[in-house]
Amino acid sequence: MMKYTNYLLLLALACLWGPSFLFIKIAGVDMPPLTMAAFRVGIAALILGCFVFIIKGRFVRDSKFWMHVAISGLFAQGLPFVLINWGEQYISSGLAAILNGLTPLFTIVLANFATKSDKINPYKLGGSILGFVGLCILLMPSLNNGFSGSTWGILAVVLAACSYGIALVYSKTFLQNAPPLTAPTGQLIMSTIYVLPLALIFEKPHVLSYALSSYVAIGFLAIMGTALAFIVYFTLLKRTNSSFVSQVTYLMPVFGVVLGTIFLNESLTSILIIGGSVILAGMALSNIKWNPRPKKMTDCQCLTAN
Repeated sequence: MMKYTNYLLLLALACLWGPSFLFIKIAGVDMPPLTMAAFRVGIAALILGCFVFIIKGRFVRDSKFWMHVAISGLFAQGLPFVLINWGEQYISSGLAAILNGLTPLFTIVLANFATKSDKINPYKLGGSILGFVGLCILLMPSLNNGFSGSTWGILAVVLAACSYGIALVYSKTFLQNAPPLTAPTGQLIMSTIYVLPLALIFEKPHVLSYALSSYVAIGFLAIMGTALAFIVYFTLLKRTNSSFVSQVTYLMPVFGVVLGTIFLNESLTSILIIGGSVILAGMALSNIKWNPRPKKMTDCQCLTAN
């Protein structure tokens, strides 16, 4: 039963994060990258902070805890949010969601070297490769039609995916035993401290005006795509491992396709169906438990052992 609950939580996380790239594109029409990130992490930090207060939660006063949330917050929100916001000025939201699917590849490699319990195995390796093949299938129509996205925009989103991978492994290693909700709230507070001064200095958001659609998009990103999403994220991280949680980035492009079909009247082609199926197959394969059988002892080895 717990296994199915984990998959439902993973699906819920994909529902919360899946539309984020679309709303980033909407807000990015007139809102600069640092300002978008500052609004997003600042509002989300306020919401989670109030929620922790309501449920009588407590913040750890240990300096090591704040060191860990400072580091993980940089890689989980501060850096990737700015990179994706900036990158989507030059590439489509769909391509950004697809490139974000590189996160599991980074996570599996990092977890293999940084943890003792989350080692790479043939299933994880094969599933990650299969998932990436599915992402490439989804990307093919854009390439065949002469995709002209900016190299720097693509690189920014790839670096954001790498940053997410680092955050997943680091959070699982150092923050999984933190009191409920304190870790994501601490991360968002630290991310706000990083991003807000930069936005005020370089973009001066207090002297600019933005469209209503930008505020609505930021509201979704802060409340649903960040505050609520990180509650689900840390719940799932406590129940599973960083490699499992990273599989959400394989589901997000699928959600992007479905949302585009429903709300933007985009056609559901065979390429999209095949690519989405391959991605889901890769996610299932990578989560099969690897239990290698012990080698059988030969007669000579048995005699030696006796």
